[in-house]
Amino acid sequence: MRTQRRRTWRGMSWIVTVFLAGCHTAQPSPAEVKEDAERADVSNEARGVAETALGKQAEVLAHGNLAQNGREQLFVINRYSAGAAAGGREGNPSMIFLTRAAILEQNDGKWSEVLLCDEHLKNPMGYLGGTPAARVTGWRLEYTQDPKEGLEIKFSPAGGFDAAHGNSDRSSEQKHPIFEVRWNKNAKRYQSFDQSHERYLSEVPSLETPESTLK
Repeated sequence: MRTQRRRTWRGMSWIVTVFLAGCHTAQPSPAEVKEDAERADVSNEARGVAETALGKQAEVLAHGNLAQNGREQLFVINRYSAGAAAGGREGNPSMIFLTRAAILEQNDGKWSEVLLCDEHLKNPMGYLGGTPAARVTGWRLEYTQDPKEGLEIKFSPAGGFDAAHGNSDRSSEQKHPIFEVRWNKNAKRYQSFDQSHERYLSEVPSLETPESTLK
């Protein structure tokens, strides 16, 4: 009887030990707690800034040192269809169709627009050189993040493209040229490339300036 009780007690002791060990290993360290809190703060702040710029349907595509200029930036868009998966569902998965986009940069604790895409492509100096003079109601977007060169964005008017499926035909691509936009390290702003991709194009000045302090 005593032997059976001892075996039962030993079995219970082993279960309690394993349970306590599991609880102990599950406890995050103070450093991990702090890191998680900081990540959450950045995420909440990014979301708030994005919504201030483009409304409740704003989606953050990328954030961080996007221009490789040492400053925090957010790449924010409004899709054609809110909540749709990134890119086309049945066509090219890298395509994103949008109505508006913005790149927001933090400087001295304040956020401002350094690139705006609505009916036109603009930076704080005016309309981007070489981009359409006519109003564009929707855009097709492709982007990549190079570790050295920074964010590369390709805009094309969405007319002739199937925004629902991400499909396009060759004639549509020829009819609607692609406008490549990158951060110009010398000018310290986002500018468009010429069609030969050899030089940045100067802006076309306008009475309106897209830069606005957000926070």
